Amino acid sequence: MATAATAPRTPAPTLIGSVRRALRLLEAAASHLGGAPAKQLAREAGLPLPTAYHLLRTLTHEGYLRRESGVFVLGDAAQRLVRGEGVQNRRGKIADAIGSWRDTIGVPVYFAVYHEGEIDLVSVADSPERPAVDEWADFRETGHAHAIGLCLLSQLDGASRDDHLDRHPVSPLTPHSVRDRIALLERLERLGSPGRTEPVVERQEYALGTVCAAVPVALGTTAAALAISVPCHREDELLPAAERLRREIGFLLTSVDLSISI
Repeated sequence: MATAATAPRTPAPTLIGSVRRALRLLEAAASHLGGAPAKQLAREAGLPLPTAYHLLRTLTHEGYLRRESGVFVLGDAAQRLVRGEGVQNRRGKIADAIGSWRDTIGVPVYFAVYHEGEIDLVSVADSPERPAVDEWADFRETGHAHAIGLCLLSQLDGASRDDHLDRHPVSPLTPHSVRDRIALLERLERLGSPGRTEPVVERQEYALGTVCAAVPVALGTTAAALAISVPCHREDELLPAAERLRREIGFLLTSVDLSISI
């Protein structure tokens, strides 16, 4: 008599005991804002005291814990993990906001900041019907050729701008791109004039067949920008859409806790 085939068993995952024990110690330490001694942490984590001491020394050496006046508190490395969760939450809220604008305005929407000397494209919202510009050349290195980069660079002071261009020299990407550094600096001076709020427009300078517009976002001392793009045959939609986006910036600033850490 034939028997039913036995389904293959899924192998159990390999678990590293020392990692699990260290995580339990971190969880115990995190529950005490003022810190706790080793004996208490060992008891709460369900660990023998010698094992707890060994792991606590390791976690302290790596910066996840810090010993102060005989008790252990969370260290800088653990705090960075906590801040990282906040960063992810902020990025998620930004993605939701620009996704909504993509749907209502009907164009791809981009959000970028200038962070630690580089252009950081934080979030992009597009759709199969309205795709974003293909990043065929690194956005960080080609800020002189796209609306996002031009908008961000125009917000920098002279020294920061020179530093960026020293590291990422001007090089034309298309026949429409700015030709050299002198021409770029003259353009940036005009774009960065006090009180200017008009969109920064770029026509086929980064990608042939595409026009883009970017508007500055005020984040204290951090340069930021929202941008849109459309195909050349729809260029008449660009400025009205950019103006509509500009009106939405206040919503972004009030609904999302933005900071340089985004």
